[in-house]
Parts: sequence; C-alpha cells; structure tokens
Amino acid sequence: MKKFAAFLFALLLLAGNAQAQSMRVDGSTTVLPAMQKMVEAYMKANPGVSITVSGGGSGNGIKAIIDGATDIAMSSREMKDKELDAAKEKGRPVKPIEIAMDALAPIVNPANPVTDLSAAQLQGIFSGAIKNWKEVGGEDREIVVISRDTSSGTYEAWQELIMKDKKVTPAALLQASSGAVLQVVSKNKFAIAYDGYAYVDKTVKALKVNGVSGSEKTVADKSYPVSRPLFIITSEKPAEPVAKFVSYIMDPAGGQKIIGEVGYFPVKK
Repeated sequence: MKKFAAFLFALLLLAGNAQAQSMRVDGSTTVLPAMQKMVEAYMKANPGVSITVSGGGSGNGIKAIIDGATDIAMSSREMKDKELDAAKEKGRPVKPIEIAMDALAPIVNPANPVTDLSAAQLQGIFSGAIKNWKEVGGEDREIVVISRDTSSGTYEAWQELIMKDKKVTPAALLQASSGAVLQVVSKNKFAIAYDGYAYVDKTVKALKVNGVSGSEKTVADKSYPVSRPLFIITSEKPAEPVAKFVSYIMDPAGGQKIIGEVGYFPVKK
C-alpha cells in the first residue's frame, strides 16, 4: 500500500511539473509561421515543455493575454493605450516585446503586368477611388480588392501606413488570415491585397511601392514606406517557463535566426 501511495505521489508530481511546463501562444497570423518554427525547435531542445500555438489575429491574441487566457500573445501592431490600461485594471499588467521587423507587401497575381504602385495609388485602389487596372498601367479590367478583417494587426498597419484618413472600400473581400489572402490572390488575376513578406511565395507577386522593393536593407533605412514591427506580449512578470522561452526567441542563435530564415527581419543578430 505504501509503495502504491508513493507511486501515486510520484505520478501527481510529474503531472504537476508537466502542467507547469505547458504554455499557450495565441494571436497574429503574421507572426504565426515564425512562432510555429520557434516552438518546434524549442520543444525539440526541451522535451519537458509543451507549447500550443494558434492564430486568430492580433486583436484576439491581445484580448486573450488581457483576459489571462494565453501565456504569450502575438501581435503585428503595437498595443493601444486602452488595451494596456485594461490589462492593468484586471490586475494583469503586460509587457510588449519587439521581436522582428516586417515589410508589408502589396501582392497581385503573377499574371498581372503591374509591378510598381505609389502609396497614393494604393490608397486610391483600396479606398475604391481607383477601380480599373488601366488607371495604374494594367489591363482594362475591374480591380478586385482583398483585405484582412478589422481584428487583424495587419489591417491596422495598412490603415495607418497607406490608408491614413481613408477607409478600405466596403466592396473589399475580407479574409481572416494571411494564408487566406495569399490563396485568393493566387487564384484571381485581377485581385490585389497586402500581406507580410514572409508569406510571399511563387503563387503571388509582390509589388514595389514608390519604386522601392521591400527588403531588410530598405526597411532598415526606411526607404520602403510600408514596414512595421512585430511583437510578442507577456505578463509583466512572466512565469519562469515563459521567461525562458522569451529568452530563446530573442537569442540571435535561436529564435532570431529562425525569424530571419522565415523571411522577417530579426531585431538582434
């Protein structure tokens, strides 16, 4: 009986330790590809750690960290003052950490002959003022506008950097994730959208903006006009397992290396 009790106690202790090493990451679908690879590498190096990752958008991730429903939020925008205040009011003050820079790319189908648009032309297209590709050097066909939904940090970044005081046209087809945006544009010759550079592949074509291509160099020297920081958000005083994972994310030989491999621009080298 004593042996059984000791065995049961050992099992409960192991279960407690396993639970202590469990983490949840939630939020931005822009940050998601890099996070998934960092989590995979980190769990491989730390077999006792279990991390679950899900997208859903920056807004949802920020809400989750404020509500205590996740350990780490991913965000492709800065937190708003009202969000920071809400976290404090709930007794869960949080800390945003910049982990990478990203170039936002206007993307079209590879069959579209247009290669370069000005910021003003992009604003005109996404506001609905420019409706036909021939107005910007393309074919005489109606432009199909694709946009992220309003819970997306990518949407908010595009609004701030390109749209300014204009609104995205109500005719835009809203997509819930960066991957969904890519799929729609890849299948429609006359569509245009915007996405993080890490998502750009051979199924779409990234356009220059004001004659400048997005790259680590042009983001760093600010000649590319559509760039933004990417964040993770933790509690102000994270638990030890979370703090260790954050240290890995910021390690030039760890998470920062993976961030560069995925296609974003690391903040530490």
